[in-house]
Amino acid sequence: MGQGSSKQQEDFLTEEEIEDYQDLTYFTRQEIIVAHKKFKALAPDIVSENRNARLEMSVMLNYPELRANPFGDRICKVFSSLQDGSCTFEDFLDMMSVLSVHAPKTVKSEYAFRIFDFDNDDMIGREDLRELINRLTAPQRITEMEMMQLIQNINNESDLDDDGMLSFAEFEHIISKCPDFTE
Repeated sequence: MGQGSSKQQEDFLTEEEIEDYQDLTYFTRQEIIVAHKKFKALAPDIVSENRNARLEMSVMLNYPELRANPFGDRICKVFSSLQDGSCTFEDFLDMMSVLSVHAPKTVKSEYAFRIFDFDNDDMIGREDLRELINRLTAPQRITEMEMMQLIQNINNESDLDDDGMLSFAEFEHIISKCPDFTE
């Protein structure tokens, strides 16, 4: 390796780290390097000074794909190793890997379920559905009657055991019928 290449490598990741990340994610070497550049771009001074930097959720939400997503805060919280929305590079890499086209549909559905389970009770209940619908329809709000009808329709289609909540198995069953889910 030439001196310029070595210096560039020092600014980013070691070969060993890249190999470990390749084993742990659905990414290639180049995709890992690009992900690190994107993470570093969120807070260059912080990440340059501290290889183990943890960026606050407010900083993470500056990432364009999260900023434009109505579930950006939930995505940060689900992937945060502290569950507070702050992310290390490894948290960010996990997030990017799971949301990539390379991740299997089963992994994507597991994380989607966790993102939509706003109260973290391992079920998607009426209040979770209400929050999900509100986020999808914002800034406009639907009427209470429309909300109740929509929640009822979702439960009629998805709630196989009629308990008023969606388990992961019920969620996964519905997702399996959605060819666009992984795109």
